[in-house]
Amino acid sequence: MKKLLLLGDEAIAQGALDAGLSGFYGYPGTPSTEIGEYIQDSEQAKKRAIPRTWSANEKTAMESAMGMSYAGKRAIVTMKHVGLNVAADPYMNAALTGANGGLIVAVADDPSMHSSQNEQDSRYYARFSLMPALEPCDQQEAYDMVAHAFDLSERYHLPVMMRVTTRLCHSRAGVTRTAERAENEMCKPSDPNQFMLLPAFARKKYIKLLEIQADLERESEKSPFNSFTDGNDKSRGIIACGLAYNYLMENYPDGCPHPVLKIGQYPVPRKAIAAMADSCDELLVLEEGMPLVEDSLRGLLNRSLKVRGRLDGTLFQYGELNPAIVRQALGMPKLPSRELPEVVTGRPPALCVGCPHIDSYQALNEALEPWGKGHVFSDIGCYTLGFMPPYHAISSCVDMGASITMAIGAADAGFYPAVATIGDSTFGHSGLTGLLDAVEKNANVVVIILDNDTTAMTGMQDSVVTGRIEQICMGLGVPEEHIRVINPLKRQHDENVKVFREEIEYEGVSVVIPRRPCIHLHGKKKTSGGAK
Repeated sequence: MKKLLLLGDEAIAQGALDAGLSGFYGYPGTPSTEIGEYIQDSEQAKKRAIPRTWSANEKTAMESAMGMSYAGKRAIVTMKHVGLNVAADPYMNAALTGANGGLIVAVADDPSMHSSQNEQDSRYYARFSLMPALEPCDQQEAYDMVAHAFDLSERYHLPVMMRVTTRLCHSRAGVTRTAERAENEMCKPSDPNQFMLLPAFARKKYIKLLEIQADLERESEKSPFNSFTDGNDKSRGIIACGLAYNYLMENYPDGCPHPVLKIGQYPVPRKAIAAMADSCDELLVLEEGMPLVEDSLRGLLNRSLKVRGRLDGTLFQYGELNPAIVRQALGMPKLPSRELPEVVTGRPPALCVGCPHIDSYQALNEALEPWGKGHVFSDIGCYTLGFMPPYHAISSCVDMGASITMAIGAADAGFYPAVATIGDSTFGHSGLTGLLDAVEKNANVVVIILDNDTTAMTGMQDSVVTGRIEQICMGLGVPEEHIRVINPLKRQHDENVKVFREEIEYEGVSVVIPRRPCIHLHGKKKTSGGAK
């Protein structure tokens, strides 16, 4: 088969297509977005008419993928690590319902928080749910693991997590494809109660889930993605998980002198770890993210062996790994580095020239001048850059949808004015229920839905609420006369300040919708034929 130069995300996508994928579901979130975009643009997917539109959020995506699995077909659902929090309810319960057709939950973690609010490690969710997980070390493994994950899912009737991290997602390497597999035939679960989680069924399913843990561990022990390479220097044994294995081998181009256990499949292979521990003076654990394996060793080994890693300070407890950091942990001399010239300086992110949010924030700032700063709760999107100079327009960014509900809580405390800014896509993702809460209690809040006609921050994906925001707000109970649409342009500045001021002074729930397409949207749709 032809060799392709693929991002890690694209390798997962191509692997899914070649492994008989029947449905893609997800919500765009860096660094996972390109998995969905690759499938959406794929001629292979178009020819097979694979459902591949973005879902409203990660929870609805997870549930849709479960529905595809119920019908006996193979499905993949994608999200970033914080998106798994949104999908946690169906994800955790899917461990009990299990899968019928193969089901992969592909989660991209973001150590060092390049574009995220936290560094959480999704492997903990896999351990928490008692589901198997896979973690590739390179793009070829990312491709190969997908077929393995689908087979594992169907063998044990369980969803399987694929956990990747930013550097693998967004770096390229050659990938050799295998033969394309036909899609599964449709078939209902053999157990008519498989997806029924009434307590009487759920209790039995949980016992069954516990019973197969030993089988899943045996799968890890024999997995082609877990391998042991012996070494002559037994003063140290090294456990390298996922991408960290590459960082290790970059420091030993002629082969590592120490015994190395490469881990790419979980639960951790305890027998292999114990065998290496018996022959080595100490263990060094290299893993991207949090110290899941390192922490578990103390219980697994039940001995006084020295374990080094993030917990003992050998590695930092925060941030992503790289070859230089691993080299330092190995006690090797630091390689000479080239200093950047003084002219090269860091540049913080900023709203694009011509961005409609600039005019929206300038009008809002003027409208709020009588009350000063600190009255605008915001959300996650391009518009979060309204925190940066020269705007200093917002005071919070916590999670998807929190702008509206935090404004409600502040208003309940007597805080006035309480204003929320939220993007159109984020409103569709997690803002509707918050607005419904506001309407139900007639909270004294102004909700500003910044409608730039796209999900701009992650690459111009379509928003599920495009073209119907006003109708949605009316359906949720916002008075029609307090749903105001404005055009965020400089020539409209005075009128927009007036509208903001009127709704701030109104006692109750009001919605203002500044509407102007993202400055980059026309060019993006012109060159790509439109987002899927």
